[in-house]
Amino acid sequence: MNKIIAVVGMSGTGKSVVTDCLENKGWKKLYFGGITYKLMEKEGIKRTEDGSSEKEFREKLRKEHGPECYAKFIEPEIKDNIEKHNIVLDGLYSWYEYKYLINKYPNLQVICVVTDKKIRYDRVSKRTDRAFNKEAIISRDISEIENLYKGGPIAYADYYILNNGKKEDLIDRLNIIMKEIGE
Repeated sequence: MNKIIAVVGMSGTGKSVVTDCLENKGWKKLYFGGITYKLMEKEGIKRTEDGSSEKEFREKLRKEHGPECYAKFIEPEIKDNIEKHNIVLDGLYSWYEYKYLINKYPNLQVICVVTDKKIRYDRVSKRTDRAFNKEAIISRDISEIENLYKGGPIAYADYYILNNGKKEDLIDRLNIIMKEIGE
């Protein structure tokens, strides 16, 4: 049976680096955030530079469809790909999403990327896409923890990567994890 890995962590930890590495190794990347963009486009809602329209739309979806809705929305893509590919999930945020998916896919494994807060904030402030100042990222962190229950999948992850340094160190740790997983 093909494998499913979800990569979790707070903003600026390096989750995208991990998912991109796995995608480059032939894993099929499924992006939770893409759901938001597709549905916003379908409803004619424009994305704002500060991300406020996306945040408002995500909150609306969760209110209307339940806190696990993103897992439900991405499930057809998982079903379409699981027979052909190993899958890496980019953007699993909430404990509710995790619980929904682990019940459907008991082989789901979670890799959490962690980074010291000061380093994360510095990285996020220097992004060319989706940059946030310190106040905005603090607000986002708190909102994700309190409203999305983002801490659950982080605390309950199967594997951890500390990413305070070089990209090569992150990739070395990822390779060790992948050997343990049996890739």
